[in-house]
Amino acid sequence: VQLVESGGGSVQAGGSLRLSCSASRYIDANFCMGWFHQAPGKEREGLALVYTGGGSALYADSVKGRFTISQDNGKNTVYLQMNALKPEDTAMYYCAARSAVCTWFPWSVARYNYWGQGTQVTVSS
Repeated sequence: VQLVESGGGSVQAGGSLRLSCSASRYIDANFCMGWFHQAPGKEREGLALVYTGGGSALYADSVKGRFTISQDNGKNTVYLQMNALKPEDTAMYYCAARSAVCTWFPWSVARYNYWGQGTQVTVSS
């Protein structure tokens, strides 16, 4: 599966962006898909996950109430709506996927098989 992100850019603090992640093929109902980000000099960390088979999304504490993940199975696409952006949200944002439930080691980067190339998000104060 190839993943392609889009929608990054530059925005002022308090603004919004919507990221998209398109998969190269149909994603069946047994995949965990989500978003991670990585700032320069820092480790990649998980932000939001959604299971294609249904159920509640998972969010990191740092983005709860600000970010919303959603999926459009007909388009093989996952979105990340980011509101109330902060300068500390500045990072490269990556889409990830794996054939497993999201609740199993959800934020473990090594357990995701598929990654996109990333899209840059820059938030200025």
